[in-house]
Amino acid sequence: MAVDKQRIIETYPLPVYNYQVTINGVEVMSFSEISGLEIDHEHVLYRHGFSWAVGGHIIRGQRKPINITLKRGIVKRRTDLYDWIKSGEKKDIRIELCDETGMGIVIWEVSRALPFKLDAPSFSASASEIAFESLNLIAHDLRIKHN
Repeated sequence: MAVDKQRIIETYPLPVYNYQVTINGVEVMSFSEISGLEIDHEHVLYRHGFSWAVGGHIIRGQRKPINITLKRGIVKRRTDLYDWIKSGEKKDIRIELCDETGMGIVIWEVSRALPFKLDAPSFSASASEIAFESLNLIAHDLRIKHN
């Protein structure tokens, strides 16, 4: 069975390193790692009058908070993450997982993200690693779109 190039492009998984980040409409392609893009709900064991005979039911409870972490290397005279946490402003974030042409295929839209923690790197005189800072956010909503 012959497989053509288009079929491979449509069915091959996308590499995780090819993504773009936009914050409040401004493209920021400088994050080395993004984590926490998840929708998670509590689970509740519901017991009713006949639970003794048929057992309890597991139902979905309230949604857990959306906690996102953005990491990037520290660069001279770049204070936008510090300025953001200082201002306490809520911003919208758009993360696009792109194909080989740079077109967003899967898009995570984070609504009203509020920064609550900014981490500096760990300093060590014996290390030669890049200095990374990380910003932790809590978001109101997360939507996923597929193009």
